[in-house]
Amino acid sequence: MIYDVVHRTTYRYASAVDVSYHTLRLSPRELPYQRVLRSAVIATPAPLRVVDRVDWFGNKVSHISLEETHDELVVDARSVVDVAYPPPPEAAKTPSWESVRDALDGGGLPVEWAVSEFTRESPMALIDDTIRQYAAPSFPKGRPIFACVLDLNSRIKRDFAFDPRATGVATPVEQVMRLRRGVCQDFAHVMIACLRAVGIAARYVSGYVRTYPPPGQKRRIGADASHAWVSVWVPGAGWVDVDPTNDLVVKDEHVVVGWGRDYSDISPIRGVILGGGAHELDVSVDLAPRAPEEVPA
Repeated sequence: MIYDVVHRTTYRYASAVDVSYHTLRLSPRELPYQRVLRSAVIATPAPLRVVDRVDWFGNKVSHISLEETHDELVVDARSVVDVAYPPPPEAAKTPSWESVRDALDGGGLPVEWAVSEFTRESPMALIDDTIRQYAAPSFPKGRPIFACVLDLNSRIKRDFAFDPRATGVATPVEQVMRLRRGVCQDFAHVMIACLRAVGIAARYVSGYVRTYPPPGQKRRIGADASHAWVSVWVPGAGWVDVDPTNDLVVKDEHVVVGWGRDYSDISPIRGVILGGGAHELDVSVDLAPRAPEEVPA
C-alpha cells in the first residue's frame, strides 16, 4: 500500500522569538517492509543551518537553527511511502516466553546487543510491582511468546479507556496504571514496561496509522494524528509490531517514522527558544492511500 503523508506542526508565539534550535524526527525509515519513495521536511522561516544525521537507533534526525526574529514556526514533513509488512508468526509455533527471556539474559540463543538493550526499563517505561502484577496473567508457564504478546495486547485494549484529556506527553506509567486511561503513547509505554518486566525485548515505535471516517461521512483532511505502538522481539521472526491501542498486529496500515526505548527517544520535534513567551501548538496529520491509478508502475 502506498501512502501520501503530510505532517504539519505550527507554533505561534505570544512575542517574538529571536533564536531557536530544534531537533526533528519526522522522516520515515527505510526498512525491508517500507520503501520511502519521497521525503522532505521544510521549515518556515527557512533555517540558517540544517544538520542531518542518524541517531543511536538508526532514525533520521535533522537539527535546524533559526536565527532571524519570528513569531511563528511551521514545519511541514511530506512523504510518499510504500508499506508491505511480512505476515506475523503463527503464535503457537513461537518458542516459550521463558526460553526467550533466558536467551535475552545471556543463555540459550545468541542475541545481538541491539536487541538486548530493549529489555531494561527506561525513563518513560519504568517497572514496579503494579506493572509486574498486571503483566503476570499473560505469561503462564510454557506459553508461546507471541501468544503472550497477543494476550497482553488485547488486555490493554480492554482494560484501558482512550481519553486524550487524561494524560500528557510526560505522564508516567505509574499514573496511567492508576487512571486506566490515556492515549496511544501511554498504552505503548504500559505494554513495553510489562514486557520488559518479564525479561522480553520491546521497543517504542512512532509513526502514523490509517484512520477511517464514521459511516456516511467524508474523510477529513488533516484530521489524523501521530501514532505509537510496540515492537517485540520474537526469535525466528525478528521484530514483530503490535498495536495495543487498537488490539491488532501491525500490517499495512501503519507507517514507521522511528523507534527507541520510549517516547523520550523519538519525540517528533524538540527545541530550545530565546523569547517567545507563551505559545500555541497546532498539529495536523494526513495519511492518505493512493488510488491504484496513482501508484507508479
